[in-house]
Amino acid sequence: MVTMLSKWLNKWYPQNYIIKNPLIGSLVFLVFCVFFVIVYKPLQTHASRFFTYNITVAVYCFIVTIPLYGIVRILKCIKYFSNSDEWTILKEILSIGISLLVIGIAVYFSGFLLEQPALRWNLHTFFDSLLSSFLIFVIPLGLFSIINYRYLLVSDIIKQFNTDTYLSTSEESEKLISIESKLKKEELSFYPNQFIYAAADGNYIAFYLNIENKITKKLIRNSISNVEQQLSTIPFFFRIHRAYIVNIKMINSQKGNTLGYRLKLSGIDNEIPVSRQKTRDFDQIMKRYH
Repeated sequence: MVTMLSKWLNKWYPQNYIIKNPLIGSLVFLVFCVFFVIVYKPLQTHASRFFTYNITVAVYCFIVTIPLYGIVRILKCIKYFSNSDEWTILKEILSIGISLLVIGIAVYFSGFLLEQPALRWNLHTFFDSLLSSFLIFVIPLGLFSIINYRYLLVSDIIKQFNTDTYLSTSEESEKLISIESKLKKEELSFYPNQFIYAAADGNYIAFYLNIENKITKKLIRNSISNVEQQLSTIPFFFRIHRAYIVNIKMINSQKGNTLGYRLKLSGIDNEIPVSRQKTRDFDQIMKRYH
């Protein structure tokens, strides 16, 4: 039972939209919360001593949105929560729980400004604020997770591939590839069998190359679309995601379903995502080379 639960909690799951896009997600959360609390009035929410009910709700929701945005930004800086491609159900639950805790604390202290301060300085009010915040705000936060429920209803298909033959290909039999930076001030050269994948990294593209059986990372200032264009002459280099181009022959394993795949590449520990929009084209090119 424990093993099954652990396996389920560590199942890959799409990242909550608020966590994936902190700024826009927080603004959507704010609008949704204001509408939700005004319409349904959960837990006998009431007007403050200064404002009408609607304005009170708007002020509270605005106040809690600020620390929500802050905690999401902090979580994305923590290594455990930083990689959206390795997101799991457990990380989703933990991130929502931490966010709700921060929101509850924000509600408690903001109450000193909107309610009678003398009546709030006690543990009962503190825990009541945490509980009320959880029961109210878990709905808008959880909604963004529930939207992705379909990923729980389909089973992952796991496929293994052999890259040994390609890795043993002689470099002399391949044509050297040269990638230029956008301003043509830098140049990166490598052979096709050295290329593992390229990933967008801010204003740069990170190239992961296998040079003499050692994984090497090279940065060049460019866009992923420009690099894709420069690599278009190599048929087994394929853009699987808005941020990734991979060497199809370097794929060791594939798992997932038509909602999206995750790939393990030769010599690379982390998983690389294939977007749902790319799965059909990806399947076709995989049949050709594996």
